[in-house]
Amino acid sequence: MIKGSCHCGAVTFEILEQPDFVITCNCSICRRLNTRWAYSQRTKMTLRAPEGATHAYVWGDKDLEFHACKTCNCTTHWMATDGSRYALNCQLASEADMEGVRVRRFDGADTWELLD
Repeated sequence: MIKGSCHCGAVTFEILEQPDFVITCNCSICRRLNTRWAYSQRTKMTLRAPEGATHAYVWGDKDLEFHACKTCNCTTHWMATDGSRYALNCQLASEADMEGVRVRRFDGADTWELLD
């Protein structure tokens, strides 16, 4: 299991089964946020973000909302604006929980392909 939280603890998450990998992306926002995204079946991920605990940043084609804690401003997750999918920021998990999880690089700035 992987557990993570923002700095102040207002937003937390759990991933019940260790993912095969997490993604680092070089797009304009992910590069600046220094994120590592975990994707999994929604039934195997739990996000605890009480109503009003986060603020969302949306731009461009307006398909994704990047959420950050309103108190400590850590980026915790993104979700599709239609609610169909989301990813959790595993930079907020402990190194021990992330041990052995492969990090894959994604070229979100240009080709939209995995670089490994």
